[in-house]
Amino acid sequence: KGAKRWPLYVVLHGRGGDRNEIRFLEDHSDKPWPKEGPLSVADFVQLDVFGRIDNSYRWAGETDVFEAITDVKRRYRIDDRRIVLWGFSMGGGGSWHLGVHHPDQWCSVGPGAGFVDYYNYQNRKEPLPPHQHTGLHIYDALDYTLNAFNVPICTYGGELDKQLAASTLMVESAKDQDVEIKLLIGPNTEHKFHPDSFKEFMAVHRANVERGRPTSAQRKEIRFVTYTLKYNRCDWLTVEELIKPLTAAKVHATVAKDGVLHIRTENVAALQIARDMADRVIIDGNEHPLANAGGNLLPGVDYVRNGRKWDVLDYNQSRAFAANPELHKRHNLQGPIDDAFMEPFLCVLPTGTAWNDSHSAWAKWTYDRFAREFDKWFRGRVPTIKDSELTDEQIEGQNLILFGDPSSNAVLAKVIKDLPITWTKDSLEVAGKSYDPKTHAVSLIFPNPLNPNRYVVINSGHTLHDAEFIGTNALLFPRLGDIAVQQFEPVKAGGFTETTQWATSFDSHWKLPK
Repeated sequence: KGAKRWPLYVVLHGRGGDRNEIRFLEDHSDKPWPKEGPLSVADFVQLDVFGRIDNSYRWAGETDVFEAITDVKRRYRIDDRRIVLWGFSMGGGGSWHLGVHHPDQWCSVGPGAGFVDYYNYQNRKEPLPPHQHTGLHIYDALDYTLNAFNVPICTYGGELDKQLAASTLMVESAKDQDVEIKLLIGPNTEHKFHPDSFKEFMAVHRANVERGRPTSAQRKEIRFVTYTLKYNRCDWLTVEELIKPLTAAKVHATVAKDGVLHIRTENVAALQIARDMADRVIIDGNEHPLANAGGNLLPGVDYVRNGRKWDVLDYNQSRAFAANPELHKRHNLQGPIDDAFMEPFLCVLPTGTAWNDSHSAWAKWTYDRFAREFDKWFRGRVPTIKDSELTDEQIEGQNLILFGDPSSNAVLAKVIKDLPITWTKDSLEVAGKSYDPKTHAVSLIFPNPLNPNRYVVINSGHTLHDAEFIGTNALLFPRLGDIAVQQFEPVKAGGFTETTQWATSFDSHWKLPK
């Protein structure tokens, strides 16, 4: 009742091998609110997120967090500038991930324990194959430490807890970049919160709630890094295109006392800036109008790199840029294969006759494996139709996941000529090399030729499988990049073994790297 708006505390749970929906609901149903301690003053709404169980809040787990927040905002009067994100263990890893990838969404972030990168957590010295190594840059929070400049972070670890290393790694990395992250250490404590530390932990977040997240007008400086256009925004600044994907792209933007916005960039090909931040902007030494740029008809102004210079786009140019006719990588259209499953998707199964039985059997097994694993690890039934049933509305609104070959799947037959492969009955040609389709298969993600604003995926679900989900959350990273060739071989017990022969990611123009 009334006009009061409430702070929201988003809490991410830790890993639990026997957790399911019923257990989660039971654990939180009719749960008495603490009568003592730092949570006893119930002057906020708390949201405990299921996050599709134990996936470290990646992919559908990440989508689940933001959908849950949206639903709570619809039901209750939530103060959008006072949202706290915190969690412990896997929830700590999730807080690091969502905190530094979305630094403009929170007034305070509190990761307890968890992990922040693959190599340190796994104590691995030998590098992964290049297509997997570069893919780590999508999720490893350690690569995004600079973004802690834009959001207050208070992290915690027990003195005797191995996962304290996540906190210390982030604190040291931040310090090297002149960014502060507050660290609390529970004395003589293993993998849990020390009571006194928890009290201080919550007090820090309460103080940040009192201050609230700054408005765009109040945020006079942004220091931002990303490796992927999936995570491309901080408040009034949006990175629209990268020069080289999966490589650090940095932006330092400051509104000076004279009211001019000064921006320095690295590895950035296009930017959008909210026009009300300043009258003029200087990007890498190039001065342009901002407040009145582009005909003053759009809330954001687009700037595109042109060699060593930057061009400002007018209204019509901005509209054309947004349409992306040249098919550049953009936000939610940047890969890798696993990205297709963060938004609505639809599996399309073949009804025709395949070119060969072995590939057909592998493709069916691949779909069956994806359906089973998505049901188990992401708690959802994969939506599926036959190729003959696909509608224009589905093409418009969903990523299409096609299984089979151009002979068996009518939808694949329509798009194959526009994909960067050559596929016939007797040959599969990828990146200038020919493979036998009776023993080899390609898996790829690409803008859908039938609707370039959505993806098409060929013969792949998530590229990580049961072994990775059963193991540590640090193993949950993309395995095949944007495109891969796999050799498959049937096994007597059923199913197939797969050996990756070649894999990579497309460049910023969806071309194979040279």
